Amino acid sequence: MRLPARSVELTQVTEWRDGSIHLVEDSLAAEEPLEIRLDGVPLTVTMRTPGNDLQLAVGFLLTEGIVESRDQLAGLCDGTPVFGSKGNVVELQLKDCEFEPKDLQRNFFAASSCGICGKASIEAIRRRGLRMPDRGFRIAPEILCTLPEKLRTQQAVFDRTGGLHAAALFDAEGDLVALREDIGRHNAVDKLVGWALLEGRIPLNRSVLVVSGRGGFEIVQKALAAGVPMVASVSAPSSLAVKLARELGLTLIGFVRGQRFVVYSGGESCLSQVP
Repeated sequence: MRLPARSVELTQVTEWRDGSIHLVEDSLAAEEPLEIRLDGVPLTVTMRTPGNDLQLAVGFLLTEGIVESRDQLAGLCDGTPVFGSKGNVVELQLKDCEFEPKDLQRNFFAASSCGICGKASIEAIRRRGLRMPDRGFRIAPEILCTLPEKLRTQQAVFDRTGGLHAAALFDAEGDLVALREDIGRHNAVDKLVGWALLEGRIPLNRSVLVVSGRGGFEIVQKALAAGVPMVASVSAPSSLAVKLARELGLTLIGFVRGQRFVVYSGGESCLSQVP
């Protein structure tokens, strides 16, 4: 599997094994700041793993409610060098959009582990007017149970570093549609959503979003913005994620491990039987 450029950095480390010390080369998941500019104005900085930066920026605009369609993206430019010699800026121009920077209730700087920093409350999400996703999507429980392992086997950067989140889209037959990795779980989702927007696939109403970590509030919010009807995670959701999923009709599933999972929102109506 091909690694995104600059997604992995090499370093020398000291390894202790079976009573012996060795100097070895190790691979680290890269983490660098990315500045997203909108019509020449800095909008936000996020710590991310380089790779698919344009998709990350575009996905961020959609999941934050700044744009609703690709037609609102008038111009795209990535790779402007501002942090040393590396390209860590994506600049986008909008059209037919009434966005005001002050409307985005988010801190200017967002750490890779913290997607929701600066959100006022769940009320800010309600005011977005997010629509209920298509409830017609169904997946067989036996197929759902296979998805975390399928996601894991496609994590190229994780295989090298052992420390990265992933988000993937699967169809009802369990086939992988797309996958993205990042040191931040919410960035991985934004990269995936940005890819879908640029490919004309929004809303993602015939896919399940599978995430490698927990199903947090921001993951649910981003899934709803992209029209995803179902989110499944290998770990637990948060209480606020469950509340939002139940309120807006998203199917939220956690602890997908082996032949077991827990449905927190959506109930049995989301599951079909294998023919």
